Amino acid sequence: MSVGLAGAALILHLIKTSSQTDNPYLNVALPVILGYAGAMTAYRYRGLIPSLKVAKNPGAAESSYKILDTSVIIDGRIVDICKTQFIEGTLLIPRFVLRELQHIADSLDVLRRNKGRRGLDKLRELQELPDIDVQVIDEDYPDIQEVDAKLIRLARELNAKIITNDFNLNKVAELQGVTVLNINDLANALKPIVLPGETMTIKIIKEGKEFNQGVGYLDDGTMVVVENGRQFLGQTVLVEVTSTLQTAAGRMIFTRIKEEPKEQQREGQQEEQQPHGQRERERRGGFRPHPRGWSRGEDGRG
Repeated sequence: MSVGLAGAALILHLIKTSSQTDNPYLNVALPVILGYAGAMTAYRYRGLIPSLKVAKNPGAAESSYKILDTSVIIDGRIVDICKTQFIEGTLLIPRFVLRELQHIADSLDVLRRNKGRRGLDKLRELQELPDIDVQVIDEDYPDIQEVDAKLIRLARELNAKIITNDFNLNKVAELQGVTVLNINDLANALKPIVLPGETMTIKIIKEGKEFNQGVGYLDDGTMVVVENGRQFLGQTVLVEVTSTLQTAAGRMIFTRIKEEPKEQQREGQQEEQQPHGQRERERRGGFRPHPRGWSRGEDGRG
């Protein structure tokens, strides 16, 4: 719009100097028309004009721009979050992030190549969402080699936020005054809250670090540590929550056995229903003890 108004002022100045006349209608109509044309042009091509997007003034109002890093694109959960419309504003994809994704997708390592291709697919899916404004910007810093450092500098210049799930980038960016939206922090915040005394069913799949512990996992990946659960490996048990622990890696739930598995209960009931003599013989290996006073020859056999 400012470009259109400047053009209108220049045209009016040329008309006045050449014709020596002053037309009041022209003084009003020309700035309005050219100003509107400039504003519409700037809006239409806003993704191609970096000067319209960059907030160079550090004291400017908080920007709605959010920069995606490589790790959060490969992770893919950002697409699901955007579908829920919890993310607002413009998502920016720096050109150097795209180059890093392409480099990973061309890797000789199968795992890295699959991650890179997944990231490119997720990025395409993100661009196809109708309610999300995704822009690729060409801003780069040849004097900086590391992608993380480029992201931080770009975020500071644009007064933007960085969306990531990279723990190290999160810490470094926060130290430099850049706001970070960590997908892992969001996922941890959305996990259901459990209180001591609540019960849940869990399948114990491996041994714990401490003696006689068992470990299982909830559907959202939360680790559940079961006290005295080692003997129930491979079984689903009813446990009671004793405490929870929130760490940087996620939430851990500590529990104890509330009810033994049905298989264990059934075996215990069958054992109680057996006659005492039969249980005694099974404990001794199935051999019936000799009656007291019996010895070879007492039954008449020589």
